[in-house]
Amino acid sequence: MGAGTEPDGSSRSDEEWERFLRESVAGAADAPKEPSARARAVAKRLRAEPDRGPQGWRSYTPPQPKRRTGWYAAGLLASLVLLVIALAPGRIVDLFAGTDSPPLPAETTRPTQAPPVEAAQRPTMDEPFRGSPAANWANGAAGITVPKADAVGWMSAAEVERALARSRDFLAASALDRQVLRGQRPDKAIALINPHQKDVQNLLKTAFRTPSEKNDPLLLFSRFQPSRTHLVGDIVKTRGRLTYREGKRGALQVTADVTFVYPVTRADEGGDEIVRTIVRRELVLSWDDPDKVITEPGTFSIVSYKYDMTNGGCGTPTGYFTPPFGTDRQTDETGTQIDPYDRSTPVGRGEPSGDECRRATRS
Repeated sequence: MGAGTEPDGSSRSDEEWERFLRESVAGAADAPKEPSARARAVAKRLRAEPDRGPQGWRSYTPPQPKRRTGWYAAGLLASLVLLVIALAPGRIVDLFAGTDSPPLPAETTRPTQAPPVEAAQRPTMDEPFRGSPAANWANGAAGITVPKADAVGWMSAAEVERALARSRDFLAASALDRQVLRGQRPDKAIALINPHQKDVQNLLKTAFRTPSEKNDPLLLFSRFQPSRTHLVGDIVKTRGRLTYREGKRGALQVTADVTFVYPVTRADEGGDEIVRTIVRRELVLSWDDPDKVITEPGTFSIVSYKYDMTNGGCGTPTGYFTPPFGTDRQTDETGTQIDPYDRSTPVGRGEPSGDECRRATRS
């Protein structure tokens, strides 16, 4: 019998038997080994987890970061606010200042209707035009629109432009000058009136000394008595325009139609009651040809003057506007109603007009 015999009776070679004995002593290369403690723990955890099936080598999904919706929305809102401020800074200032609408464009033609009624808001010392259409009007002479100048009659385009500017200067000197508003004599305005126009010069001689219905300085000038009335702030709101055409004897005829809004308070008390005196003036001025009319260079003749006034007082002329305060407002609010901000209709008051007192439907 050889070195080894198989069950079927065949025998192994001596080399095979020797290899078998050697591997038995050293151990076979692919013989199973005892797993480590860590390997046993991992195997136990995997058996405890549910079977998720095989995962493809490209099916790995990285963990998603948490969405920060609140911060994203806040950042977007802040960006939009900065964009609005950059594009319309004036609008933002108006909102914080309490103005609900942007400033109105210049008036170039007569409007077709009255401005809309504002929400009822009481004026304050800091915001004296609050709750009034005038809150969106321009300040002072900036609210008086001056048209483009063309040659008219005896004047060249440059001369017409100069006459229009001086016409606006008269309005500023007669109705916007701070000293005049405080009751002083309007010397700058008077200097622009033709000194050879007798009827107007007669008015000026007596109006400031002994005012009457016929010779009342308020027909041409805006004045308040300092001992009774104080202006609130440094701003008078205005809205209006100048127009022109050729008048008699080739003269340049300029028409001014302007509304002035004066916020005032009582001078002798520390109260906060504010009344807005509103005056709309229509003046027709004639810049005459010195070869045809006796005049002085740089002066005009007054063809006509009209005005509507509310919250300026009634009764015997004093040469000053006398706004009603407190209980005086109840007795003063009689007569014809008028919307002082309605510039769509002609000026209704002329010279003189009796004791009628216009009552404002809003101020």
